[in-house]
Amino acid sequence: MQSNRKRNFHPNPQVVYGLHPLIEAIKSGRPVEKLLMQQGAGGELFMELKKIAVAAGIPVQSVPAEKLQRLCAGGNHQGAAGFVSLVEYASLENLMPAAFEAGRVPLVLIFDRVTDVRNFGAMVRTAECTGVDAVVVPVQGSAPVSEDAIKTSAGALMRVPVCRSENLKTTIHFLKASGLHVVAATEKARTAYFEADLNQPLAIIMGSEEDGVSSDLLKLCDESLRIPLQGEIESLNVSVACGIMLFETLRQRQR
Repeated sequence: MQSNRKRNFHPNPQVVYGLHPLIEAIKSGRPVEKLLMQQGAGGELFMELKKIAVAAGIPVQSVPAEKLQRLCAGGNHQGAAGFVSLVEYASLENLMPAAFEAGRVPLVLIFDRVTDVRNFGAMVRTAECTGVDAVVVPVQGSAPVSEDAIKTSAGALMRVPVCRSENLKTTIHFLKASGLHVVAATEKARTAYFEADLNQPLAIIMGSEEDGVSSDLLKLCDESLRIPLQGEIESLNVSVACGIMLFETLRQRQR
């Protein structure tokens, strides 16, 4: 017999609300993208949820009660709602040794503040087509792995390992220590992308739609590469630029 109790799940499977369901979701290891918590709310259970979310590295945002009401379609949210990822995140620390052990030349794609969902999905689709081993996204300031992103990726988000990074600087240091050559795609560079040696263990950083790769990350790169342009517009869409970089890498590796 079906229970008459309402489950605290929004019709959109990406949204979970209610204190107990969210605590259990985090404790069970489900990948929570972001937690929204009501301004001025409190209580022992409320504070427990906030504590375990922070400990798990989940971004927590304080919002008005009205926003939670709209998001949860009037359900009993108890002051909190979370966006649960539709994919399981992978561990970069496990993927890199596995790639080397399998005899592959690792190729990693790093997104620095890529926030447009369609760009995100399209880039992961290209990553899957070009044999990328892992896509790295920051915990904060990145497009969510949503239904739109999965649709735009043509399902590639279900195939390419996606790794979340709490600190991209730390991730870059790890990749360099693992033997990867780290390059950034930026119009500020002097070297053209086709002049670089991409036929080596490689990590490519693609920057935000607004201002490209951040200066802090550029300083950590082994090399910066540009895509020469002939027109009046000074930059390409990040998804297009990503495709150019990845297919040049594939071309060099298939020579």
